[in-house]
Amino acid sequence: MNINLLLENLTNPALLFFLLGIIATRLKSDLEIPPNSSKFISLYLLFSIGFKGGQELAHSHFNFEIIWSVLFGIFIAIIIPFYCFFILKKKFSIDNSGAIAAAYGSVSAVTFVTAVTFLEAHNQTISGYMVAIMALMEAPAIIIGVILMRMYSTRETVSTKLSSVIKHSFTNGSVLLILGSLVIGYLASDEQAMGIKPFTTDLFKGFLAIFLLDMGIISGKKLNIFFKSGWFPLAFAIVIPLVNGMIVAFMSQFITDEIGNRFIFSILAASASYIAVPAAMKIVAPKANPGLFLPMALAITFPFNITFGMPIYYSIILYT
Repeated sequence: MNINLLLENLTNPALLFFLLGIIATRLKSDLEIPPNSSKFISLYLLFSIGFKGGQELAHSHFNFEIIWSVLFGIFIAIIIPFYCFFILKKKFSIDNSGAIAAAYGSVSAVTFVTAVTFLEAHNQTISGYMVAIMALMEAPAIIIGVILMRMYSTRETVSTKLSSVIKHSFTNGSVLLILGSLVIGYLASDEQAMGIKPFTTDLFKGFLAIFLLDMGIISGKKLNIFFKSGWFPLAFAIVIPLVNGMIVAFMSQFITDEIGNRFIFSILAASASYIAVPAAMKIVAPKANPGLFLPMALAITFPFNITFGMPIYYSIILYT
């Protein structure tokens, strides 16, 4: 890995604000972002990235690379929760194994947004259709997790119909907003898009920094609960995303030559959902412990990816 790349990433203001949030909670500071403001900022980030993706998609030409990229993204979202479940099943209950597997097979929209800013800092771009692929990768992992829980559970803990799970996955607020913004961005003309550019582009990095500050505060509050779970969740939350990201960083060269697209594939494979999956598991598997899979995804995997993961995956892509 390029050490200069890592050091440069560690001085990224967005990352430093995330670390500030963690430090604030450890110091028992009363610093906090009001819930309504935090929700607005998260909606803004999803709207902005979806809209800009739609604009990029409008200038793209449909080809077989797009088809292969979509299939590759869905394949990743299916295979990761499948193999993760059998690793987790040796240590956790069926409910917790399915929930954690679904979280690590699904994707983190915030990690995606952070990865886009990382690429922009290195003068790299992504294709508009990568936004759609990110949104499409939410549902398959949740479905696989539910199916595995049903197959291996000796109790009727997973009673929700599969059709309800699929519907919930695609009507989840974050998924619906980013897909809707993608379509709107695609339909808008260049002149119309320029009219809201100060909002969709110029304010983006500032809002991201405040949002990551909030994520740091939330993560810091969950660390105490997480560390009581032993060494295995910690090891899993670091090693599995790292392995997934590195493998996909290498494999993606057979799907596309675009550095930005390859990087996004790797970060999506390495990320874990802490928004869509917890919401789905609350309905599907209420006995799964959110105090386990939520801190794993948010307090360990997310900061690991934005601190060390992204420079590692990017370096692999540059040299393959």
